[in-house]
Amino acid sequence: MRVGVLTGGGDCPGLNAVIRGAVRKGVQEYAYEFVGYRDGWRGPLENDTVPLGIPAVRGILPRGGTILGSSRTNPLKAENGIRRIKDNLAKAEVDALIVIGGEDTLGVAARLHDEYGVNCVGVPKTIDNDLSATDYTFGFDTAVGIATEAIDRLHTTAESHMRVLVVEVMGRHAGWIALHSGLAGGANVILIPEQRFDVSQVCEWVTSRFRATYAPIVVVAEGAAPQDGDAVLKDGSLDSFGHVRLSGVGEWLANEIERRTGKEARTTVLGHVQRGGTPSAFDRWLATRFGLHAIDAVRDGDFGRMVALKGTDIVRVPIAEATAKLKTVDPELYAEVGVFFG
Repeated sequence: MRVGVLTGGGDCPGLNAVIRGAVRKGVQEYAYEFVGYRDGWRGPLENDTVPLGIPAVRGILPRGGTILGSSRTNPLKAENGIRRIKDNLAKAEVDALIVIGGEDTLGVAARLHDEYGVNCVGVPKTIDNDLSATDYTFGFDTAVGIATEAIDRLHTTAESHMRVLVVEVMGRHAGWIALHSGLAGGANVILIPEQRFDVSQVCEWVTSRFRATYAPIVVVAEGAAPQDGDAVLKDGSLDSFGHVRLSGVGEWLANEIERRTGKEARTTVLGHVQRGGTPSAFDRWLATRFGLHAIDAVRDGDFGRMVALKGTDIVRVPIAEATAKLKTVDPELYAEVGVFFG
C-alpha cells in the first residue's frame, strides 16, 4: 500500500511528530510506502510531492513547523479541484491519504471521502483546541506554555512602570489559550470570544488593581469583542476558506483603557510566537500517538474517520462529526476564574 500525508492550515508544534509516528510504524510494521504532499491541499491539487520514508523523518520529533510545508489552499474552490486531486492520487498510486489539519482542512477531507470516495484518515491539528470530537489537540499545550511564560515576564515590567499590559493571544472563536494561560499566569482580566466584554467593567477591574498598588495584566483572545462592537479585523481580507484576518483587539483595548482610566497601557501581541518553535513534551507524546493510530486506521481500512483523544485513550470518530461544531469555553468554566478579576 502507498500512503500520502499532508499538513494543512496554520502550522503548530507537533506536526512533525505525527508524520514521524505514522511513517515509522507504517514502514516498520506494515511495509507501507509513503509520499509527502507539499503545502497542504496544494500538494495533491498540483501533484507536488516529496519522498517520505524513515530517513526523511529522522530527527524531526523536536522540530516545530512541518517538513511538508502548509497552506490554506481550498481545493473545493479550485477549477476542477476534486477531479485533479483524484487524478493525481491515482497517478502517484496513492491508496490512502492521512490528512493532518484543523476544521477547514479536515472539512475538505470529509467531503472528499463522503462524496467522492477518497480514502482519507484525519488527524486533528489546531492550537486553539477547538475541535469538539477530541479532548485535546497537539500544539495547544505548547501555545499555553509560551503565553504563560510571556505573562510571567510581563508582570515584572508592568510593576516596574505601574502600567497596564494587555496581552493578545490566539483564539478566533474559542478562548482556550486565553483562559488557560491567563489563569496560569495570574492575569487580572481574561477576555474570550465566547463572552462579549464590557469595556467599562474592564476599566473598573483595572482601576481596582491600581488602588491595591498592583499593575494589572489583561489577557485577551484575538476574537474577543466588546458588547457594543465587533471583533477587530486586520484589513478586512478573507482567506480561501472565507475567514477574516483578526488582529488588533489588544491595541484597541489598551487605547480604551488609557483613555478612560488615565493609566498608561501597553500591548503585547504574541501572534505566531505561540505556534513556533519546539513542541512541549505533552504535544510530542500526543502527536506521536495520533500518528501511530492514524496508520492503524489506514491498515484497518477505517476511512472517513479521525483519531481523537478521549481521556487517555485514542479513539476514532467520523471526520464529519469532528468538524460539525467547535468546542468552545463553557460559561460555567469561564465564571470559575472570575474570582481573580479586578
